Parts: sequence; structure tokens; C-alpha cells
Amino acid sequence: MSSRSEPLLNYLKMKRTPSSPSEHIPYQLKASEADSLIDHLSALDIDSKPQSIRLSGIICTIGPASQKVETLVQMIKAGMVIARMNFSHGEYEYHKATIDNVRKAAEVASQELGIPNYPVAIALDTKGPEIRTGLLEGGPSAEVELVKGETIKVTTDLAFNTKGSKDLICVDYKNITKVLVPGNRIFVDDGLISLVVKEVGADNLVCEIENGGKLGSKKGVNLPGAIVDLPAVSEKDKKDLEFGVENGVDMIFASFIRNGSGVKEIRKILDGKGGKDIKIISKVENHEGVKKIDEIIAESDGLMVARGDLGIEIPAEKVFLAQKMMISKCNVAGKSVICATQMLESMVTKPRPTRAEVSDVANAVLDGADCSVFQELSYKTRSPADPTTTIAIAAVNASLKASASAIIVLTTSGKTAYEVSKYRPRCPIIAVSRNTQTTRQAHLYRGLLPFHYNKQRNESEDWIHDVDTRLKDAVDFGKKRGAVKSGDTVVLITGWRKGSGATNTLRIIVVE
Repeated sequence: MSSRSEPLLNYLKMKRTPSSPSEHIPYQLKASEADSLIDHLSALDIDSKPQSIRLSGIICTIGPASQKVETLVQMIKAGMVIARMNFSHGEYEYHKATIDNVRKAAEVASQELGIPNYPVAIALDTKGPEIRTGLLEGGPSAEVELVKGETIKVTTDLAFNTKGSKDLICVDYKNITKVLVPGNRIFVDDGLISLVVKEVGADNLVCEIENGGKLGSKKGVNLPGAIVDLPAVSEKDKKDLEFGVENGVDMIFASFIRNGSGVKEIRKILDGKGGKDIKIISKVENHEGVKKIDEIIAESDGLMVARGDLGIEIPAEKVFLAQKMMISKCNVAGKSVICATQMLESMVTKPRPTRAEVSDVANAVLDGADCSVFQELSYKTRSPADPTTTIAIAAVNASLKASASAIIVLTTSGKTAYEVSKYRPRCPIIAVSRNTQTTRQAHLYRGLLPFHYNKQRNESEDWIHDVDTRLKDAVDFGKKRGAVKSGDTVVLITGWRKGSGATNTLRIIVVE
């Protein structure tokens, strides 16, 4: 056993009475102190008491069935911290109503939970650049049966955009004949229908139907392995981003990001409209994005592993590899990472998830919060160049050795809290900020419990007194959330003056 583990386990042994030798050490702490992955897995205890605070965030897509304030209140109380709006559907009036309802629901939930100014973030998910089929001859609701083994022509001639049939379909990507060669596959309607290219013409492709089925109008088209030259931001996306800035959304889920330049373009649009504080979460949904993941992470505030389209663009059996790789790269970079698609999908119609779905969600969390992640990141991190990184590493180390129930961070921009989250402490991080958007965006990062502190500091008030007041209120907030109780050890991170970039102080206290 490493010397690092001895103080923690000795502390835990002190809490165990001789009369209960079979008592299980809580929070999987015994397993967390293992020296290798195999030892960690071998030490897992199914009867070990779990954390009372959920460290990972829950993002919910808000649709017509969940748009009412009463429903949203229940979702917030059940754990939703980020409300996602899908801009592939709906008019601006609908999305504006959703935003207003989420904010109203957050106010109601704050009162019912007894937590002032409970922050709920709002995310705008862009439609993104995509390829779609045209209309069938029978109209938007028409369908045709594509039969396996038969031939179908795929054309870019818009004269056929409303004349689709079982023998010919139109697509809205004019360069499709330039990026595909014989042998390439075309997937239609989320991969339900697959075509194999046999011949390439000037404005059409002759294909064999590999997997048939019923085809409707305006279905999505995927070109696995092909490098397409679609614009990173469509005209619709530009209008949607402007709408998001005007209505104060907290983050953009940018769809179909293929490279770093696409993220830069979105950042430029947001900054030009006054949205420089809006976070950009890049959705990686294609093979090119996976190959250029490093430049995407460098330009983004976070990443979403969008397994739906990704599972069409690359073989389904390789999606888990891409997921683990991308999550790990984000962990190393200290960027937030979200895993999406088919999470608890069976609960749409059933009251309980399948065992496989439960394991999927748990493993997605473990991919980003492995017991060895903290040590590995510490080894890979360069010598800290600023006090914030030094304090973050020291705070997480202190929280482990002191078996702290929480780490409290006073932050303006959120940077210090995000840095602490990067090193994956086993306890929650209470991020205290007067900036409302900082508290909402904090939900993107693992383990953060944002606390919006809305008491303004008087200019005549002593800085130390203001710090102590915020810390006291943060402890009270932690008690309300069930994160801390009297007698618990808490690690405190503060700054020496007002504003960003002043974090340099670490303290350890016992809660009264």
C-alpha cells in the first residue's frame, strides 16, 4: 500500500467500531487507494455506501411533452442541471417559450428546494451542416420501398428535388460525386438504408441497394469515411446563434464539427454578437472529427461524444474506442466532456432502464472518472505555470488525505473550480460565484455544485470579512445539499483580492 493511502485508511478505521468488523468502507475509498487498475477493480465493494451527492450532471432535451413549467420543476428537482433545446426542430417562438419556462421553473424549484437562485443552464443545440434527400413524388408524407439488390440513382440535379421514387432520389450536396468513388457506402435515414456506389457520373451516382426498407422524404444522409466540404456554419445556424445570444443561452452544442476551424468560426460569430462568454461544446459525430480531435478540443470549451451519427460514420463496434479516447483526451486537457445518445432510451416507454443501459451510463462516467485518472493527470501535467494550477492540485491532494467532504472554491470566472474538477476529487466541489452565468455553466464540469452568491460587497467592507461571509454561506449551502455536516473536514480555496486570477490560498477547516 502506498504511503499516500495510509492516512486516509487510518482515518476510516478510526470510524469503524470493533463491534462491527464487517462494516464496509464508504464511497469505494478502499478501491480508490489501490496501486493498480486490477487491484482497484478487485477491491470494488457492492455494499460500499455511495456518495450522497451526484458528481456528474444530467442534461435533458426539452420537447413538447416536457415544456410546461410544472414538468420542468419536477425535472429540476429530480436532477436536471442543463436544459437542451434542439434547433433542428421548432420555430423561434417555441424556443423562446421554452427558455422562459425553464427560467420560471428554476425560480419555482429554488423556492421548493430552499436553495436561493438555483442555477439551471440552457443549451442551444445547432442543426449544423447536414445532407438530406429531397421530396418524393407523393409529397412529404409519401414512402417508397427500396428492395435489396436493386439499383437506384442518386442525383444532385435539383430538378428532381420533388420527384423522388424507388429508382431515383435527389440529395442537396452538390459535391457528393466528387467525394465518393465506387465501393463507398451511403447511409440514409440514420443508417436504416444503405447503398453501395457502383458508378460515378457528373451529377449522379448509380448505387446498389445493400439494405432496403421504406424511405420517406427529407431523410438524413451519411457518407462514412468521406471528407466533405460542407460549411461549418449554415445560414440557419448563424441566425440560431444570434437568437441564442439575444436570449442569454449559456452554451452552444455545435453539431457536426469536423475540425478546429469550424469551432473558430462559431466563436467569431458569437463574439461579434456579444456572446463571448457563451461556452462552445463541440459535437463529434463523424470520422473526420475523430481524426482531428486534438485541434477540436484545443478550440472548444468542451466536447460531446455524439454516438448516434458517429455510430453510422464509423463501425458501431468501434464507437466505444472513440468514446474512451475522446473522454480521456478531454480529461487530460481539463475540458468538459459529455456522452450522449441512447442513454436510458428504453425508459421512453418503460418505467425502468435495462441492465445494459445502466451499465452503459455507469461506464460512461467511469471512462472520465477512473480511479487512476488523478494520478495519471498529475504525472502528465507540466510544472504549474500559475498559482491556480498549483492550488488545484494541492486542494485535491489535501481532500484525499484529509477525507474531506467537500472542496469550496470562491471563483469569479469559474477557472479555478474547473481546474479543480480536472483532477477529479472524490468529493463535490462547491463553486461560489457572484456571476450568474458562471454558476450555470459550472454544470458542465464533473463534481461542481454551483452556488450563486447574490449578496453584493460594500466597498468599505474588509476583503477578509467578505471572504469569510461567502465561505460561511457556502458551508450552509453544502449542508442544505447534503454535501457536508457538522464535524466534516472541508478544503477551502480563496484569493487575496477581488477579480479573476488572484487565487492563491488553501485552507482546511472542520465544519461546526
